Amino acid sequence: MRKTLLGAAVAVLMTTAAHAETIGVSMALFDDNFLTVLRGGMQDYAKTLKGVTLQIEDAQNDVSRQQSQIQNFIAAGVDAIIVNPVDTDATAAMSKIAADAGVPLVYVNRQPVNVDALPAKQAFVASNEVESGTLQTKEVCRLLGGKGKAVVMMGELSNQAARMRTKDIHDVLSTDACKGISIVEEQTANWSRTQGADLMTNWLSAGVEFDAVIANNDEMAIGAIQSLKAAGKDLKKVVVAGIDATADAQASMAAGDLDVTVFQNAAGQGRGSVDAALKLAKGETVDKKVYIPFELVTPDNLAKYKSK
Repeated sequence: MRKTLLGAAVAVLMTTAAHAETIGVSMALFDDNFLTVLRGGMQDYAKTLKGVTLQIEDAQNDVSRQQSQIQNFIAAGVDAIIVNPVDTDATAAMSKIAADAGVPLVYVNRQPVNVDALPAKQAFVASNEVESGTLQTKEVCRLLGGKGKAVVMMGELSNQAARMRTKDIHDVLSTDACKGISIVEEQTANWSRTQGADLMTNWLSAGVEFDAVIANNDEMAIGAIQSLKAAGKDLKKVVVAGIDATADAQASMAAGDLDVTVFQNAAGQGRGSVDAALKLAKGETVDKKVYIPFELVTPDNLAKYKSK
């Protein structure tokens, strides 16, 4: 009887071990509102899955550190790796490291180079950036009636999202309905609220005149709003647009400061990346690109996004 019970216990332990999965996660940065929600989406989802453990590391915006984290995950024997890249131009080397080791790799939120040619057992989970800047800029155009001057705040130029969102802006403003809007200044503020505030202060000091601020993300838009307020500018006369629909951005919109944002489902991307990593670890097929749709957020539909 004792042997039977012992055998059953061992069988249970072996079954549990067989289903246990460890996923190494390298985040570009912990100290970022959007990426915090993305990371939280992974963690909350993993808690609902039996036997799934996430080992999450902060790359602190350092490419070398991130590459070392990937190598350490492989050495530790993880079943799969999720990477939110510091620099999307550096992803080819990361893909090779994982592919050579035979460890599945999923990029999340920031698109790797040559995404359509990723090695086997690799995928990309995010939202289609063609939608983000397009939705944002079309609404700015509508609010301006197709005429005026705009300043553009770009994210880190090493990130594909910043380049694509900026291209979206130019593409929309080149259409017949919006070509009456000209871009008078366009500079990077590196996704940062502080740098967004500093950049806006510089523009105001230089006497730049504009009717709209189109920022690649909410943090820079909020920084611009802070500087506009500090300078005594009437925000009712300036259209300010961001992307991500973070909690702070929603609060700014509710206060009547931010006019436009675009909901990027960070938690949804987090869940999707964990799902993709687990499927690849089990040898299942996953699309090279898994997209979570963007959604336009304005004061009219803001309430819908409070719970998201």
